[in-house]
Amino acid sequence: MIFYSSIPDEIVFDGWDVPRERPMEVNVNGLLMEVLPVSSTQAAIVRLICPDPQVYLNPAYAPGQMIAYQPTLAQPGFGTGS
Repeated sequence: MIFYSSIPDEIVFDGWDVPRERPMEVNVNGLLMEVLPVSSTQAAIVRLICPDPQVYLNPAYAPGQMIAYQPTLAQPGFGTGS
């Protein structure tokens, strides 16, 4: 890939080598979404994973909105393909 820019490479690529936290998939109010944890009980919505287009019109589920959630451990055999 060739990248042409008048901005120095050090500024453009600053932070690319720093690992970022991966979003988690959670189920909130029956809606599957990706969130980034902010604290032990709050997360910021990254994106919705929902087939219902009406859900996307709800401003409470817009990307960047904060939600309350309680992380739990997965049940044995759940999501492991067995």
